[in-house]
Amino acid sequence: MPASPTVPASLLAVLGKLRVFTAPGFITFTAMVTGLVAQTGASTVTGMLTGAGLARAWPHDRAHAFFSRTRWNVDNLGIVLAHLIVKTLFPDGAAITVAVDDTLFKRSGKKVFGAAWQHDGAARGPKPVGRGTCFVVVGIVVELPFLTRPVCLPVMARLWRPKTGPTKVELAASMVKLLAVCLNRPLHVVADAAYHGRALRHLPEAITLTTRLPASAVLFDLAPPPTNKRGRPRLKGARLGTPAELAATATFTTTRVARYGRTDQVRIAEVRCLWYGSFHTQTVRVILIRDEDTTTGYDLALVTTDLATPAVALVTRYAWRWSIETTFAEARTLLGVGQARSRTENAVRRTVPFGLYCYTITVVWYALHGHHPSDAADHRARAPWYMTKTEPSFADMLAKLRRVIIAARFLPVAPGQPTDAEIQAVHHAWAQAGLRHTA
Repeated sequence: MPASPTVPASLLAVLGKLRVFTAPGFITFTAMVTGLVAQTGASTVTGMLTGAGLARAWPHDRAHAFFSRTRWNVDNLGIVLAHLIVKTLFPDGAAITVAVDDTLFKRSGKKVFGAAWQHDGAARGPKPVGRGTCFVVVGIVVELPFLTRPVCLPVMARLWRPKTGPTKVELAASMVKLLAVCLNRPLHVVADAAYHGRALRHLPEAITLTTRLPASAVLFDLAPPPTNKRGRPRLKGARLGTPAELAATATFTTTRVARYGRTDQVRIAEVRCLWYGSFHTQTVRVILIRDEDTTTGYDLALVTTDLATPAVALVTRYAWRWSIETTFAEARTLLGVGQARSRTENAVRRTVPFGLYCYTITVVWYALHGHHPSDAADHRARAPWYMTKTEPSFADMLAKLRRVIIAARFLPVAPGQPTDAEIQAVHHAWAQAGLRHTA
């Protein structure tokens, strides 16, 4: 077996832009990325070592040490990855849409750092709770020319500990501000109703926030002008009420919006006001959306600090938030993110962000080096029951990168040749797969 990881040249071209490690650390980094992508079994730390083909060449402590003891910073790696995304997938000067959300990775064991019983959005039943580690994630939403849906690429993730340290909103605000400073681009942040409050008030001018407005929120008119009388000027105007009360008197206009892969005809109303309880004296816009068959009230209420973008575009932007949920599901089921059994603080804080970054690396690799116009047609040829498939999924991107990794490992020019027995085993597996496909 090779004593160093065999990494395809195209993947190495992407990883080479992410040098935030020492020279030995970078070698281990490339091995762990290659191993996680290539691994079809358990995506544990030793599973990554096995996926890289180094299980008999490296001591397993080298892989564990990369997450628990090696000196590297998760945020720095994410920032460098964000720079790569912006430089290669965005036009110069374009604003960037950023999705923020949190997700729970199930963990058992009393000695797992940061694990606790907490809310689990994926849980079923009357009590949606689970035990594990919760990460607040920031991802850049990109539109790729070969996809009709947006894709969220994680670039930062931090562990949230219940009743200890910063809140989820504070973690999100800190990461978004850091990202804005490092990228020097306008950021449009989208998040669900949990992300609002003091930490997100008065963000830098380059950052806007659009989130869902809770039904219990109380809105107020803008503050009246000073009266030049004694006493402090009023900070808010008359009470406008809850979104439902606002919708009862609002004037709706019919328009068409693009969201969730389709174009819908909806009715929209908007008002500039204050959400004093969360954004204090900062002026916000409330956008009420009513589906065509809804005659009273509203179906969705959004609140945004973006005072310039048309309401139709804001509805589309908020719909892009769902892409981060898709990323969480695909990262778990296809890459095995969260399966690492790490327990120490450093390892727990690093393994999940590392796995999410591997999701981003896979998509970036496919966009820059892996995509071919015939990919969807080839998939339909292999699986004729999917005749409506017109574009690649993340599963297709991952499968193609795995094939490239396998090909590089067994190329005659690759350093560290596999044994004849290993080559024969691969050939036998391919032959058996071909027989099953033609049967």
